[in-house]
Amino acid sequence: MNTTFKTSLAALVFSTSSVLAMAAAQAKEITVWCWDPNFNVAIMKEAGAIYSKTHPDIKINVVDFAKADVEAKLQTTLASGVTTSLPDIVLIEDYGAQKYIQSFPGAFASMNDVVDYSKFAPYKVKLATVDGKTYSMPFDSGVTGLYYRKDYLEQAGYKPEDMQNLTWDKYIEIGKKVSEKTGKKMMGLDPNDAGLIRIMMQSAGGWYFNDKGELNITGNEALKAALKTEGKLIASGITKPASGWSNWVSTFTSGDVATVITGVWITGTIKATKDQENKWGVAPIPKLDVKGATDASNLGGSSWYVLASSPEKKEAIDFLNSVYGKDVDFYQKILVNQGAVGSLMEARKGAAYETADKFFGGEKIWQKFADWLSKVPSVNYGVFTNEVDSAVAAQLPALGKGGDVDAALKAIEAQAKSSMQ
Repeated sequence: MNTTFKTSLAALVFSTSSVLAMAAAQAKEITVWCWDPNFNVAIMKEAGAIYSKTHPDIKINVVDFAKADVEAKLQTTLASGVTTSLPDIVLIEDYGAQKYIQSFPGAFASMNDVVDYSKFAPYKVKLATVDGKTYSMPFDSGVTGLYYRKDYLEQAGYKPEDMQNLTWDKYIEIGKKVSEKTGKKMMGLDPNDAGLIRIMMQSAGGWYFNDKGELNITGNEALKAALKTEGKLIASGITKPASGWSNWVSTFTSGDVATVITGVWITGTIKATKDQENKWGVAPIPKLDVKGATDASNLGGSSWYVLASSPEKKEAIDFLNSVYGKDVDFYQKILVNQGAVGSLMEARKGAAYETADKFFGGEKIWQKFADWLSKVPSVNYGVFTNEVDSAVAAQLPALGKGGDVDAALKAIEAQAKSSMQ
C-alpha cells in the first residue's frame, strides 16, 4: 500500500469519524415523564419510534413514574423555581390542567402558533386554555358509554334498541326489572366515589366551576340533578355497593351486574373476561332531566405539556404536533394495541374505528365512542376539581339514605370553600 493511499485512507477514516462524532454531539434528547407502562408509556414510545424515522438526530427518552410521583415531582419542582431537573414533556391528567397552568404562569409553552386546535375535540382544547392561549397537546379521551349485558337484558324482556335514548328514570325502571328477572343488580357503585356524579354533571354542561372558574355549587342545576339521581339509584335497590377500584371492577367481571357506565378506557378490562364474549353491547349514557342535557360525557383523560424551560422546547412541540397532531395512522395503531381513543377528530375516519368487534357481537364500538366524543360538553374544570370532588364524595353516603340534596349542596360548598383557601 503506497504512502499516498495510506494518507488518503487515514484522512477518510478521520473525516468519517469526525462527522459521526459531530452528529452524536449534535443529537438532541427529549425527555418525557408519564405513568402506566401498558398505556401512556407504551404509546409515547411508539410515537417516539415514528418520529425518529424522519428525525434520527432526536432521541425520545420516556421515563415511567407512578402517577402520584409525576404529580409530586412536577408540583415540588415548579414551586421551587429551579426547573433544570424537569423533563421536556410531561403528562398531566385533565382534571389538574387548570391548576398547574394557573398556579405556575409561564411554566408551560403555549402551542397555538404550531398546533391546529380546530382538529381536536373542543372540550379537550378548552380545558387547557387560559386567556386565549392553549398549553396542551390533547391526548386520550375518557368519553363515556353505557356497557350492558345483552343476555341479562334479554332475560328481563329488553332488546338492544331499548337501551337507546334512555333517561335515568327509565334506566332505573329497567334495572328493577332486571333485578326481578335475573337476580342481578344493574350497576356496581362505590358510595364514596364521585365519578358517576362527574359523568352526569358534565353530560348536562355543568361542573363544580362556571366558565370563569368561579365555584358553582348551590345554584348548579346539573350538579343538583346528578346528586338527586345518584340518591334515586341507591334508594331503588338496583346498585351493588363496591368499595374501591378492584371491588368495583369485580362487580362486572364476575357477572354480578348488568351494566357499566364509565369511560372508554374500561373496554380492555371488560374484554379481558373471555367467557363473556358476545354478551356485551354499548349504548349512550342516560340523560339527566335538566335543560340542555346530552347523552355524552367524559371521565378521566390526560394531555401532553411542554415545559417552557426546556432547552429543546421547539423540537418537543414539533414532535408532539407531527405525531399526535397529524398522524392518523398512529391513532389507528394505539386504538388497536392499547384501546386508546384519541381526541384528534380526523382519526375517527380511520379503518380501525370501522372494525366490527367480535367481543361485542360485531358492533363497531370504536366508531360509536368516536361519534360521542364530538358531543361531549365543554366545561371549565377549574383549579380545585379534586378538592371539590372530595367534598361531594363526603355527602354521597347520606344521600343514598335519603338525605336532603339542598343541605348536601350547602355542605359541599362550605367544605369546598374551606379547602380552597
